[in-house]
Amino acid sequence: MQSLDEITQALARTLADRQLRVVFAESCTAGLAAATLASVPGISAYLCGSAVTYREQTKQDWLRVSAEDLARFTAVSEPVARQMATGVLENTVEADVSAAITGHLGPEAPAELDGVVYVAVAQRQAQTVRVTSVERVVLATSTRSERQREATGVLLNCLKSSIETDFV
Repeated sequence: MQSLDEITQALARTLADRQLRVVFAESCTAGLAAATLASVPGISAYLCGSAVTYREQTKQDWLRVSAEDLARFTAVSEPVARQMATGVLENTVEADVSAAITGHLGPEAPAELDGVVYVAVAQRQAQTVRVTSVERVVLATSTRSERQREATGVLLNCLKSSIETDFV
C-alpha cells in the first residue's frame, strides 16, 4: 500500500502531465486533502482550492446540495457526494476536475455508516459538468485521526485513477 506522501506525489505528477486544475469539496477530511496536496512545490499551478463543507447547511449554501437529498439519504451518501463534486466544479470556473468526499469517521456513528466514505470525481466537458466516478469505501483504520488520513489518501487516489481513466 502506498503512503500518503507517495499518493500525493503521484497525483501531483498526473495533474502536471495532463495540465489539469483541480478543486476539492471536503467534508470529513476537513481540508486535509488540499493541505496535503499543497505540500508539493509548484502545485499552485494545478490546485485551485478546497471548499470545506463540514455541515449540511454549508453543503447546501456553497455547493447547492439538495436539502431533500440530505434528508432522504443523509450527508454520507452517493447522491450527496455527486452533488458536492458537481457544485464545487460549477463554482470554480478555472478548474477542470473536482473531487469530493463525505463520510462518517466516528465515534458515535450509526453502525452502518461508521468508517464509511463516499468519493465522487467530476470533470468539465464543454459547457457541462459530469460525474465520472463515485466510490463507497469502508475505511480500515479505527481512530478518527487515522481515518481522516486514510480518507484523504482514498480521495487523492480516486482522483488520480479517475483522471488516468477519463482524461485520455
